Amino acid sequence: MNIVEQIENRLHEIAEEKNLLLIDFHWRGTDSFRVLEIFVDNIEGITTEICSQVSREIESFIDEAGLIKGKYRLDVSSPGVGKPLKYVEQFPKHVGRSFKLQLIFEGDNIEVIEGKLRAINGDELVFEVEGKERIINFNNIKQAKVQISF
Repeated sequence: MNIVEQIENRLHEIAEEKNLLLIDFHWRGTDSFRVLEIFVDNIEGITTEICSQVSREIESFIDEAGLIKGKYRLDVSSPGVGKPLKYVEQFPKHVGRSFKLQLIFEGDNIEVIEGKLRAINGDELVFEVEGKERIINFNNIKQAKVQISF
């Protein structure tokens, strides 16, 4: 198992232990200076304390196992509003917000819609689209982004 796989496996373990969702993990840089970016989320929302805990645990794992020989920077944060939602568990805290959705159906047909999230029933998300209720199965969502309004 290579270094990236080892770190990613440990990240999945930490996420499970802390009831977090591992949204993304980026490994970049050179052998002399690596940058690790970790994005986590949960149902309630991410705090700086949660990010600090994940950071300490993954840093200890990397250092104890001697996985990175040179210098590295470790960034742990929430995915932020601009990142697409990846898991159905991320949606409840966004009820009442507007979304831009890319939906995928049989034959790889893609439909782009905008609507306001009204409710969640398991894998079914209820959106208000053009004044009408539309129920969308989470499995048909290719991409979901919260629309920022000012």
